[in-house]
Amino acid sequence: MTVAFWETKSLEEMTQKEWELLCDGCGKCCLQKFIDDDAVEEYEVTDHINDNEKIHYTNIVCTYLNTKKCECTQYARRTELVPDCVKLTKDNLKDIFFMPNSCAYRRLYEGRGLPSWHPLLNKGKKHVMHAKGMSVRNKTVFESDVDLNHFEDYIAIWPLEDLD
Repeated sequence: MTVAFWETKSLEEMTQKEWELLCDGCGKCCLQKFIDDDAVEEYEVTDHINDNEKIHYTNIVCTYLNTKKCECTQYARRTELVPDCVKLTKDNLKDIFFMPNSCAYRRLYEGRGLPSWHPLLNKGKKHVMHAKGMSVRNKTVFESDVDLNHFEDYIAIWPLEDLD
């Protein structure tokens, strides 16, 4: 029986291959988010950064996201093509607040382990994740199709769901 690397190594100790394997491929990190530093209470579904700031998720995604596969079509060049795209690394892990609660990196960083729907626990397949509704599949609109001046019309509740 092979020991699961994510149970024996810290995020900092993982190889680059192991680091990449942790990504569940849900696509939630590709959602447009905004930080509300006024902490407006009219939006109930938020993730708190601190007492005065909240992060709001929308259902707006980058045009490079393949929303069926939940994969970036320009993964290797993503930060070059989209300057606001944040590449999560071991060095910026402390700033993980912008990742959704269900993110494997965030879950492991917070000591919560991988969820049962994670592809690493399902023979590398994403079907359980999609079936549980934990990916962006069938839930998004492309940024090129919306007026970003009205992003508040696209605030979404589902990105904050975190099963088991």
